Amino acid sequence: MKVRSFFELGALQKVIAQPAAAEAALIAAAHALAEREDRERRLFELAVGPVQPLRVARRAQHTPEPLQPLPFQRLLDEQSVMREALSDDFDVETLLHTDDLLSYRVPRLGPDVLRKLREGRWSIQRHLDLHGLRTDEARETLGRFIRDAHHSGMRCVRVVHGKGLGSPGRVPVLKARVQRWLVQKHEVMAFVQARPADGGAGALVVLLRSG
Repeated sequence: MKVRSFFELGALQKVIAQPAAAEAALIAAAHALAEREDRERRLFELAVGPVQPLRVARRAQHTPEPLQPLPFQRLLDEQSVMREALSDDFDVETLLHTDDLLSYRVPRLGPDVLRKLREGRWSIQRHLDLHGLRTDEARETLGRFIRDAHHSGMRCVRVVHGKGLGSPGRVPVLKARVQRWLVQKHEVMAFVQARPADGGAGALVVLLRSG
C-alpha cells in the first residue's frame, strides 16, 4: 500500500512541475526578446547617432484632396466629333429624293415618315441657327448639336441654314453642305425642308434615331 502511494506521489509531482516549466520557458523567451530588442536599439543609436522623438504637435497632417471625377464619356464624345471629319465632297444627290423639297430618309423607313415630317406631325424639340458661321464652324457646330440632341433623347430638331439672301449671288452657301453633313451622321434617320412657318427653304426638319 505504501509503495503504491509513493509512485502516486511521484506522478503528482511531475504533473505539478509541467506548468511551472512552461511558465519558466515563457519568462525566458520574454527576457530573450527584450534583450534582442534592446541590442538592436543600441546598434541603431550607434549607427545614426543620438535621436530625439518628434513631438506629435509638430507633425504635419496632410489630408489628401478628393480626386475630381473625370468626364471620360464627354471627352470621348468630343474626340469622336473631331474624328468624324464630315466631308464636303460627299455625294448626297444620289440619296436625296429628287422632288421640289429635296428630302432624305434611311432605306428602312417608309415614305410616310417624310410625309409626317412635312406635315409637322413631329414636334420640334430643339433648333440650331447656323447664320453667320464660317463653313468649318458650321460643320463642327452641327455635328455637336446633332450628337447632344440625340444623347438628350430628342427625336425631332430643326436646323436653320439660311436662304442665302445675304450671300454673293444670293446662293445659299450652307444649304447643300448641311444636307451632305446630315446624311453622314449616323444619328440622322430623315430630314425634309421645313414648313414656311418653321423657316421654309432656309431650314431643315431632322428626325433622329431613338435610344
